[in-house]
Amino acid sequence: MGEEPYYIDKISDFIENTVLAEEERGFNQMVLYGRDVTVEDIVSNAKRYPMMAEYQVVIVKEAQDLSRTIEKLAPYTENPQPTTVLVVNYKYKKIDKRKALYKTLKKTGVIYESKKLYENQVADWIRRVLSPKNYSISPKAAQMLVEFLGTDLSKINNELEKLQIILPKGTQISPEHIEENIGISKDYNNFELRKAIGERNTIKAYQIINYFAENPKDNPMVVTVSLLFNFFSQLLHFHGLSDKSPRNVASALKINPYFVNEYIAAARHYPMRKVSMVVSTLRDFDVKSKGVGANAVSQGDLLKELLVRILSN
Repeated sequence: MGEEPYYIDKISDFIENTVLAEEERGFNQMVLYGRDVTVEDIVSNAKRYPMMAEYQVVIVKEAQDLSRTIEKLAPYTENPQPTTVLVVNYKYKKIDKRKALYKTLKKTGVIYESKKLYENQVADWIRRVLSPKNYSISPKAAQMLVEFLGTDLSKINNELEKLQIILPKGTQISPEHIEENIGISKDYNNFELRKAIGERNTIKAYQIINYFAENPKDNPMVVTVSLLFNFFSQLLHFHGLSDKSPRNVASALKINPYFVNEYIAAARHYPMRKVSMVVSTLRDFDVKSKGVGANAVSQGDLLKELLVRILSN
């Protein structure tokens, strides 16, 4: 159960593909869907005995569709059929830990809670996924994926699998690989915009904003504002640190050490008072990016106005 479906699917698929031999699955493996069955149907199937096999496997997918009645499963979990492996995939939410079902499952089964990763954890997750497969990825390339795909691990994994088909083992995935095969520009993205603004590289920042204005569907303003807000909020935190050594900065801001110099450089260009003003400005533009008070203004024009406000002295 939990907000992050990636690991729920991984565990369920592993059980589906390994508990029974292929020849045993025809009679002893059943996949049910929450929207199509009742809890009574699940219990009825779970109480069956296996045919010519040690176990039967019953997998319930999208069990969150049974959220109103899922507690009816509690009596079965108190005394489950020992020859049945029952897998319940309860995605995007959690069963109530105060109620009987959760308490009996803790005693007679296994509960795995799949928590959503924070954005600053996803780049490390990408590296961990690639490492056993004999691939690596540059920090910038990993950040590009996070900024383009967010924290959806399934989407990111799908793109990584495409790259693994194309690139030979031992490859370090670079920004160029991301641009050529996934379609994320290595020069015109939120990562590069953040860097240009941090360095007060006005020309580069305006080039990126103009690119965003011409390609609004691929570069939604709400995402740009959110990422800049996170950056300047972290910069505010940086200014408040007494120990500004690279190791402590990386730890305190929860960022890859590779990016520490960006924050050190940005702090020289943006003193604490200026950072506070930028954070306030970004809050205003976050509201405008969602259509409040700026219905007649294009996102491209809003971005240009935002850039003027950030870079003004």
